[in-house]
Amino acid sequence: METFSIVLLLLALIGVSSILKHVIPFIPVPLVQIALGIVIAVLPLEIHVPMETELFLVLFIAPLLFNDGRHVPRSALWKLRVPILLLALGLVFITVYVIGYLIHWLIPTIPLPAAFALAAILSPTDVVAVSAMSGRVKMPKDVMHLLEGEGLMNDASGLVAFKFAVAAMVTGVFSLAEASMSFLLISIGGFLGGMVLAFIIIRFRVFIRRYGMEDVTIHMLIQIMTPFVIYLAAEHFHLSGILAVVAAGIVHAIEKDREKSPSIELQVVSKSTWTVILYILNGLVFVLLGLQIPSVLNEILKNPQFSNVVVIKYILIITAALLLLRFVWVFGSWWGGWIMKHRRVPKPDLRAIGITTISGVRGAVTLAGSFSIPLVLNDGSPFPERALIIFIAAGVILLTLIAASIFLPMIAKSESKRAELEKEAMEQHAYMSIKAAAILAIRDAINDQNRSAALDVISDYNREMSKLKYSGNARDDIQVKKATMEVRLKALEAEADYIEGALKENTIDLETAILFQEYIQRMEMAVTNQVKFRLLFLLRLLKNILLRLGGIFTRKRERLDRSKLQHSKLIKIKTSMSEAAICELKKNMTLGNKEITYEVIGEYNEMLTKLKLFNNAEAAKEFARYKRELLVKAFQTERDEVQTLYENGQITSDILRGVRRQINIREAYWMEESALHV
Repeated sequence: METFSIVLLLLALIGVSSILKHVIPFIPVPLVQIALGIVIAVLPLEIHVPMETELFLVLFIAPLLFNDGRHVPRSALWKLRVPILLLALGLVFITVYVIGYLIHWLIPTIPLPAAFALAAILSPTDVVAVSAMSGRVKMPKDVMHLLEGEGLMNDASGLVAFKFAVAAMVTGVFSLAEASMSFLLISIGGFLGGMVLAFIIIRFRVFIRRYGMEDVTIHMLIQIMTPFVIYLAAEHFHLSGILAVVAAGIVHAIEKDREKSPSIELQVVSKSTWTVILYILNGLVFVLLGLQIPSVLNEILKNPQFSNVVVIKYILIITAALLLLRFVWVFGSWWGGWIMKHRRVPKPDLRAIGITTISGVRGAVTLAGSFSIPLVLNDGSPFPERALIIFIAAGVILLTLIAASIFLPMIAKSESKRAELEKEAMEQHAYMSIKAAAILAIRDAINDQNRSAALDVISDYNREMSKLKYSGNARDDIQVKKATMEVRLKALEAEADYIEGALKENTIDLETAILFQEYIQRMEMAVTNQVKFRLLFLLRLLKNILLRLGGIFTRKRERLDRSKLQHSKLIKIKTSMSEAAICELKKNMTLGNKEITYEVIGEYNEMLTKLKLFNNAEAAKEFARYKRELLVKAFQTERDEVQTLYENGQITSDILRGVRRQINIREAYWMEESALHV
């Protein structure tokens, strides 16, 4: 019952951390969860959760890395394979050697093998912490993929180096050749073993599916058990369980791409279930880290052999050395030629190198590994400075997390802003280009039969291009609104002049002239004062409702209702008014208002088309058919143009996918709308 209560409390802390995230969003969730764990450990609740390394790795690290393997972009990892290996293997072993000697020189009471063990367990970065950090900081995608690939690989290399260093310290025996061969066997064997086991599990799922076992519960149970089974199986044969679950995740991702899931229901349930599991595991990792820190700190503070100030100085120096070595390694690797040999990989600038350096936070694997250090050596003597090693590991974890939370937003801010602006400019260029190409394609296809439909489609495209051109610039937007208002008022003035002239020539009667003059006045008010127009519209609507409810009709309205003006007569007048407005707009067109004038003329042309099709069902169907044909041509032209932009290197693959998705959505909407009129 006590264990159950502790589990409930830990889950409650995760929920509290999510609430605090919305209250203090500037503090990363991992730090909040660590702080909550420390608070619970300090309170007199007598809560103690022992850190059992093997259980921690299989319960938390295995499913988290398995999920990362399932969702990591494989093409990006393959493109970055050289820098990832340089970080996951080269940097790990350099860290063990350089930081190991530094620790031994800084703290002579820690023997060299034990110093190597501490350096080894400090070498892996925490992919969970990196993912948590990237949620609040927009990192460059290549940097994020590099960090994800490093986090997936360096846990195994760091833990293997740690185990050999601890074994050398405990037994006093170490062979570099034997260690190198063992490392290759453990790593390659773990990766291949994970692939084989994942393939067997996938075949088993397909096998039971063929026998009609489509039960979502069974398939979800197999999915959940997969990382645990593969990790334990690999560790049983003394292979790398971490690399095994990473490989299994990648194999499952490949299988998902090649073969559709058995049902939509399983996809929904799988996504929802893994979301909850990962949310809980991610939170528990950092809460448990917080629970361990007070006990480690208490042991150091009570030990008279250690000066608190000196120990903190050790942590600061070691952390600074880890970050400096990481920066030098990344920078040196670039100048060393690995970028030049792989030209598809973009050259990192100093800001990208800085982001990669600060993002090298340490986390769960580091603390779990430090707790696995044995209490005694083979001769029965205590493991030298075990408490100090654990305390330094915990301090480095906290310091790297705090440093990342403070400096990463500062470094990545300008980068993310610049990248965001570049992406926006690239997207706008893409949308302007595809719409311009569509307009040209439609103009080339205009003939006597589809002219009205073509002008209608071109008018829509022109409006969209106008919105794109002036979006995001407040000053330009104000100027455009002012110019648009002047052009619309000029058009309404032309309509009013036509009505006044027609009334003088007795081509329309007084009541009809008053009806259209009221319409023009309302439009002028809508253009010049939208707030006043809306209030007036609401008052008129309320007045009409009250009059109709009371059965009272004004004399003027009654005369108009009884006049029974023919629709054809009204349509003819409105057509003449629109033509007069178009003629006036063309006369007053200048270079400054050319685009806006064409946009307003396009709206009048749309109105003329609707008036022409009014009460003519056959013409309306023909118009809709021509418009549909032109839209098909326009959308295909858009797709061709965006593909050309991508092939010419003017847009990225992400923008290509986004633009295609928008084209598909617009096509589906417009095709459905036009189909209603066929």
